[in-house]
Amino acid sequence: MFRQLVGVFPDAERFVLWKDHDSDEQGLRESWLSRTPMRHNKAAALPLMPLVWRTLSSARFDVVLSSSHAFAHTVRMGPPEETRYLSYIHSPARYIWSPAFDGRGSNPLLTLPRRALQVADVRLSRHVHSYAANSREVQARIRHYWRRDAVVINPPVDVSYFASAPAADQAQSREYLLGFGRWIPYKRFDLIIEIAEAAGLPLVIAGSGPEEANLRRIASRMNVPVSFEIRPSKERLRQLYWGAKALLFPVHEDFGIIPVEAQACGTPVLGLSRGGLLETVVDGETGLLIDSNDARSYAALIPRLGELSTDRIRANASNFSQEAFAARISSWVADDAA
Repeated sequence: MFRQLVGVFPDAERFVLWKDHDSDEQGLRESWLSRTPMRHNKAAALPLMPLVWRTLSSARFDVVLSSSHAFAHTVRMGPPEETRYLSYIHSPARYIWSPAFDGRGSNPLLTLPRRALQVADVRLSRHVHSYAANSREVQARIRHYWRRDAVVINPPVDVSYFASAPAADQAQSREYLLGFGRWIPYKRFDLIIEIAEAAGLPLVIAGSGPEEANLRRIASRMNVPVSFEIRPSKERLRQLYWGAKALLFPVHEDFGIIPVEAQACGTPVLGLSRGGLLETVVDGETGLLIDSNDARSYAALIPRLGELSTDRIRANASNFSQEAFAARISSWVADDAA
């Protein structure tokens, strides 16, 4: 996302807490935190982040645009009477505000620190003039937790790449179900395997994560073929999307880029009718949504996938393209900074 914003505003100064250890990107100005032992340790650095963003630079700007999933929206580079502050929010930090979604903040010993960080999060961001949220789900959280309004600007997806697969990829017969993402508990790959079993269809699971051994154990007990694709390249992922009968996505996400990528390949989404899928999937047209954690309920919908139009599915994905994002973010910044 940060790179996408830089692409829209190429002449802007760029500030980060620190660069990734393998990054050779030029022109990034790192915070003083990057020169401490806490570099690359987000958990240890979290309590310091509000202070770091407040002391990031003595430079002053007319407009400051932050991309925030933790405390970046608290940044100040001039008094709010002279500097216009805009912040694009991926989500109010889940481990602070929504520990039920993120186990990193669910430890009872963290209750008091979480409350202190919540107070700081609200108090230190009062100077922000305008918020944009990456989804209606996040917009609702901003309103609930921060008591602030936000416009919705969905994040960019590389729709053109996934839509423009070679002819051989597009000609695949779509005989298997696909699950893709980080193999962690809340992504519900265990349920994905159960859905494939209930449907009697082969399954491909792509991605990586700490749940791999557990998922392989579950898969070994199934009566359908389950294959694992470890960290597929972008090209290989595109092939997998184009060859799938459906993407299985029974998970509550804030937005969810993966379902949009799948739709760009004409692949329908079979998923949970909560969160971001309510924005990215048109139920009954580009996928089928159900509010259930029962594998058989999902499997019962699979015969209906043949009723969906591939052209309609791909057309829906274009609403979330990089070009659409650039136009919307440019308009928001221009209108609010005027």
